[in-house]
Amino acid sequence: MVCGDVRGKLKSFFARIENVNKKSGPFDLVLCVGDFFGTSAEMEVLQDYKRNSKTISAPVYILGPTRKDLAQHYFDTQDGDICTNLSYLGKRGVYTTSGGLKIAYLSGSSQQSATESNEWSYSKADAIAVRDSCLASKANMGDFRGIDILLTSQWPFGMQEKVKESCKLVSWLANAVKPRYHFCGLNDEFYESPPYRNLPDKNTQMELATRFVGLASFGNPEKKKHIYALSITPVEKMRVLELIQKTTDEIASPYQNLSLLAEGDRQNADEQRDDQYFYDMSTRDDGRRNKRRSNDPNQAQKRARPTFDQEQCWFCLSAGSIEKHLIISVGEHFYLALAKGPITETHILILSITHIQCAALLSEPQWGELVRFKQALTQFYADREQKVFFYERNFKTGHLQINAIGIDENVAWKIAHVLEDKGEEYSVQLEKVPKLTAPSDLPERGPYFVAELPDETVMLTRQMKGFPLHFGREVICADNLLNCEEKADWRQCNGTKEEEDEMVKNFRESFKPYDFTV
Repeated sequence: MVCGDVRGKLKSFFARIENVNKKSGPFDLVLCVGDFFGTSAEMEVLQDYKRNSKTISAPVYILGPTRKDLAQHYFDTQDGDICTNLSYLGKRGVYTTSGGLKIAYLSGSSQQSATESNEWSYSKADAIAVRDSCLASKANMGDFRGIDILLTSQWPFGMQEKVKESCKLVSWLANAVKPRYHFCGLNDEFYESPPYRNLPDKNTQMELATRFVGLASFGNPEKKKHIYALSITPVEKMRVLELIQKTTDEIASPYQNLSLLAEGDRQNADEQRDDQYFYDMSTRDDGRRNKRRSNDPNQAQKRARPTFDQEQCWFCLSAGSIEKHLIISVGEHFYLALAKGPITETHILILSITHIQCAALLSEPQWGELVRFKQALTQFYADREQKVFFYERNFKTGHLQINAIGIDENVAWKIAHVLEDKGEEYSVQLEKVPKLTAPSDLPERGPYFVAELPDETVMLTRQMKGFPLHFGREVICADNLLNCEEKADWRQCNGTKEEEDEMVKNFRESFKPYDFTV
């Protein structure tokens, strides 16, 4: 779990950590960006934790001070430990967890002058040191896989226009170490960019993706998002195909048009070593601002529409890329599989065996088997005092997939209200349509989103411009349904293969009495 600026609200923060840890944990660690200490009266509670009369429920790791007046809180740390389960990571470096997760960090704010040197600011040399630490474990620089997480208090320059004190050194560092996630604070705003694709360089030929997340301050009155939970497999344990797997919502790197200093521009060899990788700090970023008006004849080629390769389809049963350990039951036309990054242990996908775009294109026999799977799942959930919620998103996906998840009977009636609220939030107009009885009841042409509610109400939209890809999951995870908004993105719910194997085994055994394919 990652949190934005706490600013001394320690009593509230530790209570929140304990509550979230009980509700959604346990979490392996809590990482804090921005200013952890401050002038709040809640700072006094820290003495209780230092005396061990109270304990923090999960290990918390914090960055260093960003201002002189905050440095006093770090003076008496013992090897980084402030108290049990509260540790200062340090000014700069790479922390590797017992599970192999690599976390690079750069504390403080950028130096205001070349002669400045203190605990609350960092220099170009500090950024280089972090980069070198990340690359140090690779004898062959060509196979650098990036790191798992980068923590900085300051925002990188180029990510968004209106940001207080963004820094090009942070942009350079993120571009150099290619983290899968980059978290920062200080800006009192929440912003999560779509994943951006890092360009290959001399350290790696792989096009690795990064997700940037700027977090608001803890307990902010506007209730902007300040806590971010994720489940992440260490980069060194992932397959290369997983690392370079492209997603439908990717954007170009926000740093790729920033000017770089050329190696030949420096006369001093030592200066060359430090500066050849850095962005030109004196160059205005006019190219980035005019990116959309570029007359570059190759721009269209660079931004070409992605093509679909059926052999690489995640869901075709005959494709080599399918994760077969997730499969639960196989029929003649459809199969059931545990959802990748499941919201619950009984979050299931109904998928066509052959490559079919959407349910609107099914034949009569295919539709018949789909109905049988839906009926079997409906009864399965009913026997567990749950109502089933089905939804299909035929938008930015090449293969028919219908999500099925059980909602407790006492709250299932709220699904319609949450759908309406989410539709209003994203300006999506959902209309009620008759119960689906045939493929012809769905739009034959063009994208759509359809939801089948437990009371047989069907909600449909064809208004897909700007439609959020996680819309269905956001509905399920809403605070008045499953109350797990941190799971709205399936990537945050990825477990190990062993955990997935166990969930599949348990569901398959429980589903046997309902499985007509057995």
